[in-house]
Amino acid sequence: MAAYAIFFSYTPQAWARMMVKAEDRAAAARAMIESAGGTLESLYYMLGDRDGFAVVHVPTNEDVAALSIAIASSGAFTHVESRALVAPQDLAGVLEKAAAARGAYTPPGE
Repeated sequence: MAAYAIFFSYTPQAWARMMVKAEDRAAAARAMIESAGGTLESLYYMLGDRDGFAVVHVPTNEDVAALSIAIASSGAFTHVESRALVAPQDLAGVLEKAAAARGAYTPPGE
């Protein structure tokens, strides 16, 4: 299964509801991801531009797209962004493909 990072930011209203009723949001995320045939590796909150991120494993790009749309459509988030992850052991293959593609590309004006 492919790995993805899903970055998110909550609405102020979602934060307010969580302050009133603190609960395990990882359980809710896990249930949603498992419904798409995936698994939740980790969920972290952070300071900065985004409120947190999850590392998920799902079968296809369509599955992560569906999860992103489902999350965004809930109304609890101001931002949802999915990024494909490349494992260190896979980087050599990616670089080989990049070199082949670069060799076939002619920059503008050349």
